[in-house]
Amino acid sequence: MTPKQNKFSAYYRFQLDKLIKFLVPAGKKVFEVNSTSNFQTNEKYDYVIMPDLIGRLNDVWLVFRQLRQVTDYGSRVIVTYYSYFWDPVIRLAEIIGLKEKQNHQNWLSLASIENILDLNGFEVIKKGRRLFGLIEYLVAQRCKDRVGTESSQYSCSVVIPCKNEAGNIEGAVLRTPDMGSHTELIFVDGNSTDGTIEKIEELINKYKGIKDIKLIHQGLGKGKGDAVRRGFAVASGDILIILDADLTVPPEDLPKFYTALAEGRGQFINGTRLVYPMEKEAMRFLNKIANAFFGMVFTWLLGQRITDTLCGTKALFKKDYLDIENGRSYFGNFDPFGDFDLLFGASKINLKIVEMPIRYKQRVYGDIKIERFKHGLLLLKMSFIAFRKLKLV
Repeated sequence: MTPKQNKFSAYYRFQLDKLIKFLVPAGKKVFEVNSTSNFQTNEKYDYVIMPDLIGRLNDVWLVFRQLRQVTDYGSRVIVTYYSYFWDPVIRLAEIIGLKEKQNHQNWLSLASIENILDLNGFEVIKKGRRLFGLIEYLVAQRCKDRVGTESSQYSCSVVIPCKNEAGNIEGAVLRTPDMGSHTELIFVDGNSTDGTIEKIEELINKYKGIKDIKLIHQGLGKGKGDAVRRGFAVASGDILIILDADLTVPPEDLPKFYTALAEGRGQFINGTRLVYPMEKEAMRFLNKIANAFFGMVFTWLLGQRITDTLCGTKALFKKDYLDIENGRSYFGNFDPFGDFDLLFGASKINLKIVEMPIRYKQRVYGDIKIERFKHGLLLLKMSFIAFRKLKLV
């Protein structure tokens, strides 16, 4: 490290330490989290500080969840992070040698951090910026748990629309965790021709008595939205979750959606793929631009923050879905994907929509089903219909 780099880093650290000292009252019991922290302790702390750590975490949700081990009601958590808007300046400083090079994995906005804290029972009570906006910080308070042990008693139905996904079916079965009191897997097949149906039937027989697996035949030309509705119609679970059969959203993440509902963090849990870095080729550039655009449109239309409208993984209680179904005629049955239909419906019946960050993987089997330009125009049309229905009433 050069003297210039030493000077830059030392000044930044001085300012960061100064901020933390200002935020933590004297005499408080403090736990500082780093990448090797062990949360297996019965001790509780007044303050937990996470200085510039979340950019290097593989799973921010999980670490925030683990904070519950070292906090009690009223404990404070302080999170500091670089501002995303300073990224070009920081990269330039690294190139010209004013700062040591550092690999940052995640860029999270204050709103994204606040959302993940809320999902784990921490309410943000203060946030701000220091050092010309370079340092962002939040102070959150551990809230009382909203539910008790009954949260594990909900049953769960995972609906998996599929068409020509034979290579992904066994992974969907084996990698989907058991959730709540009972978990059923409902495959809705759209007339596959690659052996998908035969693979599902094979696994039904293989895991009979071990896993509850069902197969529904959808028919030709119906689309994912219809598949989701058919799956929900036969689902027996209290909680309904959609999992895309391409497994680009890891099935291992589904318990996060279940937990958010069961603990009352939200009433409609919408996955967002736009927090963590994606695998190469997981999402094409134009798709990212379109997602960001529709996210801004939906945030305005629905009056709730939405960053990823087209993430296929969504979760809600069946009782709430039935209310959405009963009011579907208000917008019309025009959504072949089901994502807009559910988001519009959830907003119409005033459900609290909460986003769950997930890692988005590259498809390893089968073909992409979305036609970007054709379907993009359709999404614009649906957004306009929502504008008339939600803003011009």
